[in-house]
Amino acid sequence: MPRQVNHDERRRQIAEAVWRLAMRGGLEQVTLRQVAAEAGVSARLLQYYFGTRDQVLLGALEILNAEAERQARERMACLGDAPSLRAIVRGVLLEMLPLDEQRRDRHVVYAAYFVRFLTEPTLAAVARAATPELANLVSDLIIRAQESGEVPAGIDAAAEGAFLTAGAEGLQTRVLLGQSSPECAIEVIDRQLDRVFGRQESPDAT
Repeated sequence: MPRQVNHDERRRQIAEAVWRLAMRGGLEQVTLRQVAAEAGVSARLLQYYFGTRDQVLLGALEILNAEAERQARERMACLGDAPSLRAIVRGVLLEMLPLDEQRRDRHVVYAAYFVRFLTEPTLAAVARAATPELANLVSDLIIRAQESGEVPAGIDAAAEGAFLTAGAEGLQTRVLLGQSSPECAIEVIDRQLDRVFGRQESPDAT
């Protein structure tokens, strides 16, 4: 009896091939034929699961984002049953840093997508939505912290959400390039959180 194909596994197999190509040399010149060869499938099967070249890249990005969310939820669960809002904000920001092999590989893939984000409307729309969503999440968490008395009422939550996420993005690039160590990047994040939430003993990095 022939083995039943797991379509989710096959889509992930193809997505992982795109990620490997992205980490090795970027995505500007990647073709459907190269993706198919890397994934060990036919070009026809590749098109069956995703369609055009742009749809392959977009689909691989969507799977990568879903994987990032799953890993982030797992790390957030390690904060305990009732983490402070500061700890949750810190966890969100640390997900933006390449602090381990999983996160480093993910951010290298995102960097490979960057040029395509600038030049291709379909991918650009996805990129434009991602950062505001994170900034809005951090802003909402700061507002909740203001309501609970953890953050002074005078803090501009929207401005801080934008600043903290932009700062984490900049630190991400510096760590990837070896211009800053992960430890120094975490210290910068913690100093900014001290400014917003008040000084606290820094927890272990996650």
